Amino acid sequence: MSQPPTRRTLLSAAAATPLALTALPAEAATRPVARIDGWAVNPFPLDQVTLGDGVFRRKRDLMLAYARAYSADRILAVFRANAGLDTRGARPPGGWETADGNLRGHYAGHFLTLVAQAYADTREAALKTKLDYLVAALAECQTAFAEHGSPRPSHPGYLAAYPETQFILLESYTTYPTIWAPYYTCHKIMRGLLDAHALAGNQQALTIAAKMGDWVYSRLGRLPKEQLERMWSIYIAGEYGGMNEVMADLYALTGRTEHLAAARCFDNSALLAACSENRDILDGRHANQHIPQFTGYLRVYDHTSQETYAQAARNFWGMVAGPRTYSLGGTGQGEMFRARNAISATLGDDNAETCATYNMLKLSRQLFFREPDPAYLDYYERGLTNHILASRRDSSSTSSPLVTYFVGMGPGTVREYDNTGTCCGGTGMENHTKYQDSIYFRSADGSTLYVTLYLASTLRWQERGFVIEQMSAYPAEGVRTLTFRSGSGRLDLRLRVPSWATAGFTVSVNGTPQQVDAVPGTYLTLNRDWSAGDQVRITAPYRLRVERALDDPTVQSVFFGPVLLVAQSPARELRSLSFYKDFTLRGDLADAIRPEGRPLYFTTQGLTLAPFHIGDDTRYHAYFRRAEPVAVFGTADSGVPNRARPDGLTFLDVLWAQAPFANSARFVEAVRALADVWLAQGLFNQSERDRVVAAALGSGLRR
Repeated sequence: MSQPPTRRTLLSAAAATPLALTALPAEAATRPVARIDGWAVNPFPLDQVTLGDGVFRRKRDLMLAYARAYSADRILAVFRANAGLDTRGARPPGGWETADGNLRGHYAGHFLTLVAQAYADTREAALKTKLDYLVAALAECQTAFAEHGSPRPSHPGYLAAYPETQFILLESYTTYPTIWAPYYTCHKIMRGLLDAHALAGNQQALTIAAKMGDWVYSRLGRLPKEQLERMWSIYIAGEYGGMNEVMADLYALTGRTEHLAAARCFDNSALLAACSENRDILDGRHANQHIPQFTGYLRVYDHTSQETYAQAARNFWGMVAGPRTYSLGGTGQGEMFRARNAISATLGDDNAETCATYNMLKLSRQLFFREPDPAYLDYYERGLTNHILASRRDSSSTSSPLVTYFVGMGPGTVREYDNTGTCCGGTGMENHTKYQDSIYFRSADGSTLYVTLYLASTLRWQERGFVIEQMSAYPAEGVRTLTFRSGSGRLDLRLRVPSWATAGFTVSVNGTPQQVDAVPGTYLTLNRDWSAGDQVRITAPYRLRVERALDDPTVQSVFFGPVLLVAQSPARELRSLSFYKDFTLRGDLADAIRPEGRPLYFTTQGLTLAPFHIGDDTRYHAYFRRAEPVAVFGTADSGVPNRARPDGLTFLDVLWAQAPFANSARFVEAVRALADVWLAQGLFNQSERDRVVAAALGSGLRR
């Protein structure tokens, strides 16, 4: 069966045919205090964490320049036209944001969030002026449409860049592309308005959003549950983004029960029930249509305490973050979820829709608030470093966000940037102006500070009086230092030990090494009375490693610590690489992959391996084919096939997983023991077993 057209393909077709004062992050500001007190950890406001020098700040600055320069009137053009107001000669942005596009208006919501985040970060008066101008203009459109709309909307709270027709058609199950995703568009506008309120103190934005919430309830509150569920099951037309999340957030601000009732109207019951029971039915579903639903379920759980919502979100995350995640942290092929573990089988030019990673990071963060499992931040770090950071081109533009849509994982693919007016263009604007939102968290009682990302930054913890500066070259390798610039008092400092930190994780305080047990994938806690001038020094050496595709262990990616390395090559077939022949007794990939001279760049077998977060248009291979056909130890070739056991791991895979070896005798002993296992399992015959052992004895390997 052929797949429905994706929004991306329709965008390509459209390109060929031109179409006529409370500075809190939204997640924190829009929750009732009672429920925040029930969380294990809370985030810090954006304006309490500032980025230090480095690649994250450079990428952020590129997006700040876009936020400052892009015309507010262009953003508003489709709304003013719909309301019968003067568009002031402005053209819509383009892409899907055109005068007659079925998703028009969504980009404005993202732009509101962009400017609100940028203002919260920088406190630039010009950004606040622009944000207030956008909000005031949308209020004018809402009023004009209610009073003079043709046709008039069913409720005066309606605000969109098109008439109410799409919403009416959805209720009669009209499919995409006749209509696109009307509630998706509604969500983006409402989210942007609530961010303008929460991040920049704009009260008018809350007033507009509350009226929109009233309109949502007026439409959906009267519909039977069966009708709603059928609507949300429709491919793309029924996509509603995070409407349940934004309505729950609105309820936290207004206290109006209608707004919480409207949030629950977005229950996608079949999928919700399956995920709550840990039944995986994601194969073939539109990824970004469903990921934000689960963030919304967590927010509804906050107000209802119905465990089904929280359990579904936890299970859903587990269905995606492991078995459906490519090495960069993204998911999906052609916008769709594929079968569990189908990684190598789905490599192509259209993997990893950037919107989907944006929403998976939001979901991970929300789950972490309730249960600070370091696994959520391990995933967050992977997606942030290797997908989101990589999704912005390293060049300036004030007319385009220059971000990716799909990020292909197939051989010889290339990132394409721009995406003005698309969904990924919208979330892409947001991605690069909130890097600091998950570096630090605080426990609910204020006794513990979690350091979860090692990005150069300064935290100003106003409630405790601490100012803590983190010096770091991340994502490059190096020592991280946390310096208490001011403040004093007892505090648990909880440091995340990343799962990739297998080469060690050491900590010193004021020059004194700490005797701690740092286990990758856990926390290390320092409890003491801290004073201004105290310094914590963290060392976590990077190690070269491979990650195997779940469905074919011979298909692999190379990492240096947390950093995905991609081979620069235009070849359209997987490159074959062999490493074991170069190993010494230490069993380290560093014997086969050499530094190239620039930080994070390497060479192997004639190929340059580059850090993927460098945003250029070089064709790359994120995966390669591991070719280790014969059991070879240095120059000693046994001539025996390097056979694999049923799980796909070969003799050499299992052998070198035991490295490093203290000396040659220990190495030979390991080869002999494993060769006996292979013989017992029928993977070697007696002659082959003996030849492998003989090759090990004659290899002369050293450390």
